[in-house]
Amino acid sequence: MNTDELQRLGLALLNSPAEAIAYSDREGIIRFWNEGAERVFGFTAAEALGQSLDIIIPERQRQRHWDGYDQVMKSGESRYGSGDLLSVPATRKDGTRISVEFTIVPLKDADGAMLGMAAVMRDVTARFTELKELRRQAAGR
Repeated sequence: MNTDELQRLGLALLNSPAEAIAYSDREGIIRFWNEGAERVFGFTAAEALGQSLDIIIPERQRQRHWDGYDQVMKSGESRYGSGDLLSVPATRKDGTRISVEFTIVPLKDADGAMLGMAAVMRDVTARFTELKELRRQAAGR
């Protein structure tokens, strides 16, 4: 695959509506928000760009999120950086709580210092709700 094809592939993946992709800088400010993120979270790119990730993090999870985020920005290391899926609650623009699974992609400068982090996310609310109901039924409740 030549350089032009790789660039086209990269742009096609980034702009795909299938997966929500967001990139935030060291401070957690959203710098990239694709069509998939618009679909999943309900915020347009114009609304999300320049905002804190707090717009999609439920208030109860924010402290834990920021503790982990700041640690990754300082150390450059995350236990989730190897493609492991992380499942967390999130919030849509209308206030609806959803469940998302995501992987992270750290972005580092030439010296290895963290510049920010991208997340590739998928809404798994329907599956999460179904599993919860099946577990409830299996427990005989």
